[in-house]
Parts: sequence; C-alpha cells; structure tokens
Amino acid sequence: MTLKNVLLTNAISSGMTGVLLVTMPSVFTQLFETGDNTPFILVGVFLIVFSLFVLATAMKGNIPISWTKFIITLDITWVVASAIAVIALFYTISMIGSVMILAVAGWVGMMAYFQHKNLNRI
Repeated sequence: MTLKNVLLTNAISSGMTGVLLVTMPSVFTQLFETGDNTPFILVGVFLIVFSLFVLATAMKGNIPISWTKFIITLDITWVVASAIAVIALFYTISMIGSVMILAVAGWVGMMAYFQHKNLNRI
C-alpha cells in the first residue's frame, strides 16, 4: 500500500466517522450511555476537518513530508488520548463505549504505523 493510499484510507475513514458523529450523535449517546451529545458532535467536527487536511495532503503531487509527519503525530496523539479517555471514563461510559474507543484507537494506530512505514520509503 502506498503512502497516498494509506492517507486516502485515513481521510475517508476519518471523514465518514466524523459525519456519523455529527449527524447521529444521539445514537452514540445511547451506545455510550451518556446524557450529552456535545462531545460526539465536537469530535465529529474535528474528524471532518482532520479528514480534509489528510485528503489535501494525499492529493498533492509530491506528498509533503512535514504534513505527513504532522498527521502521524495527530494519529499517535489520538491513540494516547483514547487510552487515557477509556481509563478516565471507565465508570461513566458503557463497556460498548470503551470497546468502540479502543477499536477506533487500534485503527488509527494502524494508520499511523502504515503512514510512518511508507514515509520512510520516500
């Protein structure tokens, strides 16, 4: 898988997740057994903006190394923040919510790994 393909996969998956969170926050509020839609909407907006940046990076003729490193840094930050969130929120969200956060963190970690691996080939 090329760097461009990994970035496109990251952009599409982040964008789709963001759109779901923004358009259907009540579904996630129920799954997580929380009473507030706001965190889901805010994370969704972030993901939409992030996905547009990743898409713009992937579509460049020569993919900027510094932009890709920034994306990898954000992905790693997401993984670390997800682990912290699961620990901090363990007793206030559902088990399904915790598993979903960790599953997404696993996906994001995999994106960071493949982006880093392909970046080293350049």
